[in-house]
Amino acid sequence: MSAFEFFFSFYGLVLGLSVAVIATGVARAFKHRKTVPVGWKTPLLAAFVALDIATFWDAAWVNFSTAPYSYGLLIAGLVVATIYFVATSLIFPEPDDEVQGLDAHFWANKRAVMLLLILANLMMLIGAVCVSMTKGGGLEVAYSYGLNLIIYLVLVIPAALTRRAWLFALTVGLHIALYLYLAGLSILNPAVMVAASVGGS
Repeated sequence: MSAFEFFFSFYGLVLGLSVAVIATGVARAFKHRKTVPVGWKTPLLAAFVALDIATFWDAAWVNFSTAPYSYGLLIAGLVVATIYFVATSLIFPEPDDEVQGLDAHFWANKRAVMLLLILANLMMLIGAVCVSMTKGGGLEVAYSYGLNLIIYLVLVIPAALTRRAWLFALTVGLHIALYLYLAGLSILNPAVMVAASVGGS
């Protein structure tokens, strides 16, 4: 096992817990759908966060596969993965929360979830830029990272701050469509996607 594989196995394990939290929440919501109305907002948020985690996971593999292993890198990965875990734990209510429907829980926690995602992606950007600056063409890569972050923030910040359901649906729906487009493109042309991969957005 290489040093990076050791780091990524630990990072992936902790980040994978976030996926498990989402899956558990989805299963619980489906199980109690007749007594606790699900609506569409919470499922849309859960879908976006799940895709964001997958994109983030992929970006970590691409950006840090050549980075030298260090204890600091391990701690940074732990911090970012923990941020995602906290965010995912807020998407669905706990069994003892006794909510009447998921919409009320959504409006109470949506902003925190989205802002935590922004924090995680900002940390990824900083790490990726630091790694890229040690290679040739680092400024070009950093510029590309910045452009991707701008797109991410333009869609995520309004979704985080709005109290309008239609605006949340529009911004998050566009971002989900972008993620799915990139996923399809990566299947058709993996080499191009690896070369173009930038940050967690």
